[in-house]
Amino acid sequence: MERGMNIGMVCYPTYGGSGVVATELGMALAEKGHRVHFINYRRPARLAHYLPGVFYHEVAPMEYPLFEFPPMDTALASKIVDVALFEKLDILHVHYALPHATIGYLSREILRTKSVHLPFVTTLHGTDITLIGADRSYFPVVEFSINQSDAVTAVSASLRQQTLATFAMEKDIHVIPNFIDFRRFGKREHPELRKQMAEDDERILIHVSNFRKVKRIDDVLAVFRKVQQHFPSKLLLVGDGPERPRLENLCREWGICSSVKFLGKQDTVEEVLSLADLFLLPSEQESFGLVALEAMACEVPVIASDAGGLREVIVDGHCGYTLPVGDVAGMAEKACWLLSDDGRLAAFRRAALERAHAFSLDRVLPQYESLYQSLV
Repeated sequence: MERGMNIGMVCYPTYGGSGVVATELGMALAEKGHRVHFINYRRPARLAHYLPGVFYHEVAPMEYPLFEFPPMDTALASKIVDVALFEKLDILHVHYALPHATIGYLSREILRTKSVHLPFVTTLHGTDITLIGADRSYFPVVEFSINQSDAVTAVSASLRQQTLATFAMEKDIHVIPNFIDFRRFGKREHPELRKQMAEDDERILIHVSNFRKVKRIDDVLAVFRKVQQHFPSKLLLVGDGPERPRLENLCREWGICSSVKFLGKQDTVEEVLSLADLFLLPSEQESFGLVALEAMACEVPVIASDAGGLREVIVDGHCGYTLPVGDVAGMAEKACWLLSDDGRLAAFRRAALERAHAFSLDRVLPQYESLYQSLV
């Protein structure tokens, strides 16, 4: 490209997958010479420090007694228009359809009245289609807003098919998968940290999520309980969310509290992943499974459900296993089979790393740049 672009980026600023992908994408684009403007009500979780070419514009909705809830959508659209005019944005990229695709459409139309053209890309991440978008309360607006996007992407072929089955789509959907930055993710030796987590002869299993019901963490505990009957082991649970109190009580009921460590949210999750022998992800639904990819980049095989995009990430029987949702016995059997042989486990570790390289940032980033350029 002759010059870097000015790119507006809108996402949920949380530890969820869509926010993580958007933030990592923005930082990578800035390193390529583009100027990336994050526009939101809070600084994205992974945007922890200053980076050249990355800018953050905070949205501050007006407080007024009439508003029981501040009209954040209106404030965000107004801020996008302001940033677009002052910074001369070339393109806007919104992550998660609701409400960001609607806000992108509104911002574009306002700018059109000012003789400014700002195309916008909507990236679909999963629950914005499978859960929220399909709800009748939001369906017409979500369908309209996606179709009004100048381009639409989905993080997996599975999600693309679900979108086509759910909505009357007038736009083509480009599949651009999630990615991994190997400068950050990779196996790191932390002997002192490992000693804090487990004994030398113990295996370490791990799960990372936002602790929602859809993650089926009950199944994680059930699989671990069966593995414990065969191998001395510890389970690390990274993250937090609404299911945590219930899961803590379940650990007490099952008498496994001493073997299960709730570590909460971790900014350097790669350090904890590096300790593990196996990653468990028995989710009800996963549009892609970014955290599984992060585990694989740290040389940790994954045992997961066969839901959604997980089958596109994990090569069954090569770098892990995918089994039917709820198949606790099958998952435990595969886990024990892998943990019972060091040579076998080492081979799966190597295969996990090799598979992760198929989703490297260097391979995926040019796809977004090409899409932006086609619209600009």
